[in-house]
Amino acid sequence: MKHFRTSLLVLPLLLTLAGVASADTLLIERVQNTATANLPTRGMTMAQVEAKFGAPSQRMDPRGGQKRQWPTINRWVYPEFTVYFEKSRVINSVVHQASADEIGPKTPIN
Repeated sequence: MKHFRTSLLVLPLLLTLAGVASADTLLIERVQNTATANLPTRGMTMAQVEAKFGAPSQRMDPRGGQKRQWPTINRWVYPEFTVYFEKSRVINSVVHQASADEIGPKTPIN
C-alpha cells in the first residue's frame, strides 16, 4: 500500500517531465531539418550569403572592433535564422525559435 501511494505521487511528476522532453525533441528535430536544408555555412562571405539567400530583413549594428582587440561582429537577421559574421565571413548561423512554448534560440530583440 505504501508503494502504491508513492507511485501516485511520482506519476504526475513523470508525466510533466515527459511533456517537457517531447517539446525538446521537437525543437531538436526542427533545427536538424532546417540545418540540413539551407543555412549559410562557416566561411561564406557577406556577398555570397546575400547572393544565395537575398537581402536580410534586418542588419544589426556591428559590435566589437574597438582598439583592434576584438574582431567586428555583424549580425544579419532573416525570417528563419540569424547569421553572425566576423568581419565579412560567416562564423555561425542560428535557427530562430518557432513558438513561445519551445525552448531554444530566440529571435533577436533590438
